[in-house]
Amino acid sequence: MIRGIRNLIERQIQKARLEGKLDGLEGEGKPLPDHPEEAFVSTGDAVGFRMMAQAGVVPKEIEIKKQIAAQHAHLKTLTDAAARKTAMAELAKLEMRYGIATEARKKFMKE
Repeated sequence: MIRGIRNLIERQIQKARLEGKLDGLEGEGKPLPDHPEEAFVSTGDAVGFRMMAQAGVVPKEIEIKKQIAAQHAHLKTLTDAAARKTAMAELAKLEMRYGIATEARKKFMKE
């Protein structure tokens, strides 16, 4: 089954190449851009995220991930125990929201 799909895809690519439909595409003749962040995401998700980014859409999951990174940076600057405790509680909330958003996306993609 998978072999048949691969063969179909290869034929479609070859047909498009022979018809000249792949000529003049953005980035033609240049190496593919490096996306090290995609090492931690499945290939399908990475492609979807990249397409959404090119369209100017940021998934909720990515927004929350950025907030988590900012909260980690903020937490490193704090020395007061009470402020650190509050910041850690906020970080825990963000991580929970990230987990919920990730699970929601995975559930949506399965259906």
